[in-house]
Amino acid sequence: MSNRRPVGRGVLSLLCLAAVLFTGCTRTQPAAIRFGLAYVPQKLDPRFSTDATSSRLIRLLYRQLVDFDRRQRPVAALASWARLSPLHYRFRLDPSRARFHDGRPLTAEDVKATYDSVLDPKLASPHRSSVALIREVRVIDQDTVDFMLSKPDPAFPGYLVIGIMPKHLLERGHDFSAAPVGSGPFRFHSWPQQGLLRLTRIKDRQLFEFVHITNANTRVLKLLRGEVDIIQNNLPYELTRYLESKKHVKVMHRNGSNFTYLSFNLRYEPLQDRRVRLAIAHAIDRAQIVRHMFGRKTRLAAAIFTPDHWAGDPQLRSYAYDPVKARALLRQAGYGPQRPLRLVYKTTNVPFRVRIATIIQYQLKQVGIQVSLRTYEWTTFYSDIKKGNFHLYSLSWVAVKSPDIFRYVYHSASIPQTGRQHASVGANRNAYRDTLVDRYIEQAEQTYDPAQRVRYYRLLHKRLLETLPVVPLWYEEHMAAVRRRVRGYRIAYDGNYDSLAAVTVRR
Repeated sequence: MSNRRPVGRGVLSLLCLAAVLFTGCTRTQPAAIRFGLAYVPQKLDPRFSTDATSSRLIRLLYRQLVDFDRRQRPVAALASWARLSPLHYRFRLDPSRARFHDGRPLTAEDVKATYDSVLDPKLASPHRSSVALIREVRVIDQDTVDFMLSKPDPAFPGYLVIGIMPKHLLERGHDFSAAPVGSGPFRFHSWPQQGLLRLTRIKDRQLFEFVHITNANTRVLKLLRGEVDIIQNNLPYELTRYLESKKHVKVMHRNGSNFTYLSFNLRYEPLQDRRVRLAIAHAIDRAQIVRHMFGRKTRLAAAIFTPDHWAGDPQLRSYAYDPVKARALLRQAGYGPQRPLRLVYKTTNVPFRVRIATIIQYQLKQVGIQVSLRTYEWTTFYSDIKKGNFHLYSLSWVAVKSPDIFRYVYHSASIPQTGRQHASVGANRNAYRDTLVDRYIEQAEQTYDPAQRVRYYRLLHKRLLETLPVVPLWYEEHMAAVRRRVRGYRIAYDGNYDSLAAVTVRR
């Protein structure tokens, strides 16, 4: 039986109401290609950016030493490399590399200055922990830079994904978040307000505008009316189906690697009981949520890496929907009608995410878990997550490619030390501790045998699924809706915006 459904009157009514509310909106510059964003970019400084929207825009503005292929293996980008010893890597910059946007040449000195800055504990870069094994960065000549490590790690080249920044501006304390200067295919134009960012494509001076539009209905309306040219992701499936019926809009889908999960705070006593976490896993009907909220290319997840990632496990399967088993596990843990489990679930205030969270809240209620749903704008929400101020939250790991994510998120040494300045060493925000997981992470980091490393990562996936610091939910598909006047846009596997470098416009 097909899961496709006609667009109901409710959807059309919502769109009509939004049209009335927004008919007074002023059109933006007609010469620009306009991209509608569900989330506002936070910071355009590669040393500090952690949100997906900023990270995707940073790829347009800066170039990084290393990138990744289809199976998420590291490949040369701005530089190729050779391992001279387990503690010594040499990187040679691409001789045809572009200059910085201010006209200065990009040299090995800029590479050193960028990574020295990230490694400076006073700067408190959230990316410092991922490159903390760098003991020293040495400039050999203007095209060559050496990285000396404090310990061997065969995955090291894949950690060098910070956009390279100009040394002379780093030394002056330039505000890269507000006025980025890189060497990527796009140059910063202006940021007149938080919800409107302008970039210029260097090769032809084409102007691009990135417009923040939180509401999905409004985003669709602006696309249909020509006020934006491209929107990507964060649309309910019925709106995607509605757009597919419009001749002047092209809708694209592809499977993705972004891992969505429900996280537990293991400092909270009820959630320290694995039976409670397992009950929650069995209470969520992930297949139903995917069927009604996402497109056909969204896949159920069992681990942080997709099955086709080189470190993934194609045999791993997550927990099936089983509300009877969920109720039984809760009873075993001491919860029931006379003593219900009460939890607070936090998410962003983006309507699409609120809707998914509301479905999960309802499904947990069906097994006797009383969930209070709290929604916040991104900055407040993310601040609470970093402080450990939650019981449950849902988020996605976006564009995760390198297995150093295991140490960053799951190793016991990566639990942030709240209340101490510059003490955060990782993103193990749910305070997860498991001796076996720590051991597997360390063993994988120390072996250069590819088959043995894959074995350790698969053991890690299996152990994490057994102990459940998070409930794996799904790998969201990517969808994009593009007005027919724009040609050449392609959806990347990780959802990046790189293909904007090649799009053209039919005038």
